[in-house]
Amino acid sequence: MGTCRTRRPRGALLVLVATGLLLTGCGAGNDRSMGSSDRSNHSNGANGGFPAPAPSSGGGEQGQDDGEARDIAPAPDYLSTFALDVDTASYGYARRSLAEGRRPDPSTVRPEEFVNSFRQDYERPDGNGFSVTVDGARTGEDGWSLVRVGLATRAADPDGERPPAALTFVIDVSGSMEEPGRLDLAQESLGAMTDQLRDDDSVALVTFSDEARTVLPMTRLGGHRDRVHRAVDRLRAQESTNLGAGLRTGYATAVEGLRKGATNRVVLISDALANNGDTDPDSILERISTARREHGITLFGVGVGSEYGDALMESLADKGDGHTVYVSNEDDARKVFCDQLPQNIDLTARDAKAQVAFDPRTVAAFRLVGYDDRRVADDDFRDDRVDGGEVGPGHTVTALYAVRLKHGTGGHLATATVRWLDPATRAPHEESGQLETDSLARSVWSASPRFQVTATAAYFADALRKGDDRWSPLPGAPSLGELRRRSARLASATEDADVRQLGESIAAAARLDG
Repeated sequence: MGTCRTRRPRGALLVLVATGLLLTGCGAGNDRSMGSSDRSNHSNGANGGFPAPAPSSGGGEQGQDDGEARDIAPAPDYLSTFALDVDTASYGYARRSLAEGRRPDPSTVRPEEFVNSFRQDYERPDGNGFSVTVDGARTGEDGWSLVRVGLATRAADPDGERPPAALTFVIDVSGSMEEPGRLDLAQESLGAMTDQLRDDDSVALVTFSDEARTVLPMTRLGGHRDRVHRAVDRLRAQESTNLGAGLRTGYATAVEGLRKGATNRVVLISDALANNGDTDPDSILERISTARREHGITLFGVGVGSEYGDALMESLADKGDGHTVYVSNEDDARKVFCDQLPQNIDLTARDAKAQVAFDPRTVAAFRLVGYDDRRVADDDFRDDRVDGGEVGPGHTVTALYAVRLKHGTGGHLATATVRWLDPATRAPHEESGQLETDSLARSVWSASPRFQVTATAAYFADALRKGDDRWSPLPGAPSLGELRRRSARLASATEDADVRQLGESIAAAARLDG
């Protein structure tokens, strides 16, 4: 497979504990000095040293307790359970908004998507499944620490073997897509992906405005790339946005062109500004539920546009067994469709969920940062009928917790376990990692560089959500000015362009704050 290039189309483009828990970046090196991993697989219902879920009201991290912030729950909950999520669209859209001189709406800021936008230092497993890394650092604020739970799949090999892909692109050609950086970028992205795919992969193309139509039925790329490019280049913006009709037609086209043994996926490219037909994500997804459930067709959402229907796209992807990204320029398009291509096609885990058990002997309180729409009832962790997240090769998933330790205690702090189903056999597997209090770094800013990047991204998201009183601030939060200086040093230490861009976005937010 040749080097990927972006092709220009020919036409245009945050719990108290009782006394007594995208895709996406690719991991680089590994620093495990602060955590340990207990590598083992468990059959369904196995305990493996991990506490069985306690009776609870369902994760209980959104209750209220004696005037505390609304993201605190009462004792005796000591578990945190959530579905894995590799979305990054929230961070991408925030970057674009800040570059255009405006702060993103706090409702669109999802901290986990900021954190998961950066490469991590987790050890990767040799085969399918996950590695689990748990580390942390003290913040210096009233016994509070930040604890990072890191999950990683095997490295993606673009030239390695994988099942053929059968991709149905569903393209928004409504009037709002005529703005530069919408349909033109969608076309550019499609061109890049078409050139990157293999000869035994197949592509179909569906467009929608006020109506939906199949422009190209499922077509093998071998010998037919020019046909695909011509169909992409002929796309033109038209009228209103009937996204529901587009997805229904897209899934029908995907089912019609279903390939046995292939990875069958719908790729939705849109600004998600639906204004015609069915605009409710639950209703839209119900209409295509058979295709999703019986045929295992997953959804990959690509958001575009300065005005963007973030809530609709996120809901569709979360409930449609997929994930979302946001692209605003050629570099974003190349990164998503070329560099991350294997993650966007292949799957290594279905219905993946994580559960973190905090030790009540050492932990006084904790809060999961983000994952607000991905919480799962603790009792449902090993119920494989309950939806989780879909994860591909080359992905890392990070969950950050604010944890307050009991004064004068030490020893075991937490055990993190991930559970997933094999995509082919649906056999369940588990993997666990543990953290001890004496493994905590003395300061967030003396931890490994990648831990510092994680903390910086989370603190940045926290700053952008300021004013939304549903969430209490993270402990040890620096000012935006201090975050900007930290990110500049981290960009130099990591030599990572993504970290440099993080610093630019923090600087833009600081300027807007005056």
